[in-house]
Amino acid sequence: MKSIIMAGGFGTRLRPLTNTLPKPMVPMANRPIIDHIVELLKKNSITDLTGLLYFQPEMISDHLKDGSQFGVKIDYITATVDLGTAGAVGSAMRRWPDHDTTLVISGDVLTDIDLTKALEFHKKNNAIATIVLTRVENPLAFGIVITDESGRIVRFLEKPSWGEVFSDTINTGIYILDKAVLDFIPPEKEFDFSKELFPILLENKKPIYGFIAEGYWKDVGTLEEYRIANMDILQEKVKVQIPGEEVDGKGIWVGKGSRIDFTCKLEGTNVIGENCKIEADTRILNSVIGANSVVEEGTVIIDSVLWDNVKVARGVYIQENVIGNNTDIAEGAHLAEGVIVSDHCQIGRNSTVKANVKVWPQKTVEDDAILASSLIWGEKWSRHIFATYGVTGLANTEITPEFAAKLGAAYGASLKKGSSVSTSRDAHKTSRMINRAVMTGILSTGINVHDYGVTPMPVVRFLARGGSEVGGIHTRRSPFDQQLIDMKFFDNKGLDLHPGYEKTIEKLFFREDFPRVSMEDTGEMVFPIHGFEYYQNGFMSKVDVKSIVDAGFKFVLDYSYGSSSRIFPTILGRLNCEVIALNANLDGAKTTKTAEEFQKALDQLSSIVRSVNADMGFYLDAGGEKVFIFDETGEAIDGDTALSIVTLLTLRYYKDAENKVIAVPITASRSIDIMAETYGFKVKRTKTSARGLMEAASEDGVLFVGEQSGGFIFPQFQPDFDGMYAIVKILEMVAKQGTRLHKLIREVPPSIILKEKVSCSFEHKGMIMRRLAEDSEGKNTVLLDGIKIYYGDDWIVAYPSQDKPYFHLVAEAATEEKAKALIKQYSDKIRSWQVIY
Repeated sequence: MKSIIMAGGFGTRLRPLTNTLPKPMVPMANRPIIDHIVELLKKNSITDLTGLLYFQPEMISDHLKDGSQFGVKIDYITATVDLGTAGAVGSAMRRWPDHDTTLVISGDVLTDIDLTKALEFHKKNNAIATIVLTRVENPLAFGIVITDESGRIVRFLEKPSWGEVFSDTINTGIYILDKAVLDFIPPEKEFDFSKELFPILLENKKPIYGFIAEGYWKDVGTLEEYRIANMDILQEKVKVQIPGEEVDGKGIWVGKGSRIDFTCKLEGTNVIGENCKIEADTRILNSVIGANSVVEEGTVIIDSVLWDNVKVARGVYIQENVIGNNTDIAEGAHLAEGVIVSDHCQIGRNSTVKANVKVWPQKTVEDDAILASSLIWGEKWSRHIFATYGVTGLANTEITPEFAAKLGAAYGASLKKGSSVSTSRDAHKTSRMINRAVMTGILSTGINVHDYGVTPMPVVRFLARGGSEVGGIHTRRSPFDQQLIDMKFFDNKGLDLHPGYEKTIEKLFFREDFPRVSMEDTGEMVFPIHGFEYYQNGFMSKVDVKSIVDAGFKFVLDYSYGSSSRIFPTILGRLNCEVIALNANLDGAKTTKTAEEFQKALDQLSSIVRSVNADMGFYLDAGGEKVFIFDETGEAIDGDTALSIVTLLTLRYYKDAENKVIAVPITASRSIDIMAETYGFKVKRTKTSARGLMEAASEDGVLFVGEQSGGFIFPQFQPDFDGMYAIVKILEMVAKQGTRLHKLIREVPPSIILKEKVSCSFEHKGMIMRRLAEDSEGKNTVLLDGIKIYYGDDWIVAYPSQDKPYFHLVAEAATEEKAKALIKQYSDKIRSWQVIY
């Protein structure tokens, strides 16, 4: 039996602790984490080991040596080129053709999983590969693996969104491989387990299994997880060997040569390394103290990890901190929660280091200084930055100029030096401030900025597709909450950033080591002057102007004080429309509306449509992306019905098209399918996210994409939400078909759709998705965004909110009674599963 320890990681997410230290050498309860892995292998009778090394390999090989001190045999392979995870393992396995089975394990996880049981499971099923799985509360950051009842793997999802979390079983990175896998790993070529090898085995119907393990497992992927993992050792949540001798069974482990004053209060569980000196009247609670450290009189240390050779002077207060090797903390210093201090630092007398600050190696905090973090704001930012509407936070509290500059630098660091990006904003003064700040961060990384100022989102998205820009950021006051700022990021196609790219920016943001360029290489800022002209020309080239002019429409349009009023009146003026414009002046203070204010605006528009005998009415959101429709009677058309009638207009308009494909979310009404079938169209169902809809619009042959909250995409112009173009396209289609909106409503097949939100904590979301998947076995289901379950023609979709603690339920049935019954059935299940859990 052979085992490969993957020990080549840089540990970038643990910086600054790993600036000069490979991640497997990071101490856990005063022992390098790789020691715990070697001992786990020995405990499971796996003694023939190979370490795959890359970053600072000699630190690992010099520490472990030949493995004899652990009772194992270790040799090493140091990579010279990056072959990827599977490529590197395959190259190693070809060196020992006589071994039938190889166990692969990461050298930088903390676990006590029973590997013997996993090997027995592998052999019992004659598997070509077995992935060891575990259950976690929040599976978003991991690869999800879905198995059938026998454990055979049926599906992989790498780094899913909440709507794709169909299980809470995740890939631990522990693999048991038969040598037959070498037939599927190309030699000396970069090759990845999750992205390439396992999907290929699945595609070729090879026996690949998942073993759901009991026991402890933690990917020590962040600084906070590192500290918590140490606390888990102290609380005996994980079975590992703790160095030193336990004192009288009290949960206090003390290394050789350490001296502890009898007045010291050691509370909870503590690990104190060799040759330490703990002086009088100190208090240490649930902490790890490294070897050769000194803790002077009157110091308090709570829930913290100190590495070797740390000196803590009199009267210091430390709570929930990690302190690196050879650091001195002077008398009276106060370190708030979440502080990370790296190696060889000096923290001055009576200084204060505020919450969540990271002090990089060989830095000095002067006496009486206050070192504050204005870039990390606690748990909100430690979980993730990006949410449903981009980056959202309290204006000037969470999203500050400092935060925006850092985020801009993280974004710039993800791009090739010399690239150009766009920035734009709404008319609010705070948006202007944040926009300026994010520009400074981008420029500091050598990226050029094209600033379009106050410009609607659809315009900058359109310009991204036709220009030299590789992406952009639009800053706006949230349309839903006047205290919030949204920062919307998009790529060179104008699409919302891919979730994977968002995670890349987040990693750079939290790592805080993005490079700043020299003075000569700083990016340049340009203010383009022809953006509106390019947009208008592209817009008019995709419209049948004559049909609209001949129709002579009269309609009411509410601009909601947004920036569309800067460009849309010029376009409408060329279409011979009589427009009764409301709120057409720019006013950043009025773009956000409460639910009551929004309803009042809709009621006012409805009344004016009736009073002036208009053909129709439109409410354009402040960003210019979404549009709400009113028919000629002044009736506000609800979102589901609006999607149906715009779809019907599109089906008739393109009835003679060669490619007949439209796309709508998985939650859209079945009336769409009924109408599409009538006109010979194919309906593609998408995720509910804006990115999912835009991706569908980018596919060849798709003529229309729509959703139920006023978002309509006509890809022949651009594959993005554009409320201005949607209005004009609706005018064009109505003109050419000689119809009226109220008449179209009566032509939509009847159906009942009900919606509800069910409270669910983030910690329970993965479990609920798994229970829903298990509960729906044997039923007609679709796993796309959440879970859709069919009951004949009726259906219900359950999907978790991306950034709020609840599930969405959407049900459609022939009668309201049946729809209510479906909603109740599944809301009761979600609530009861949480109680049981």
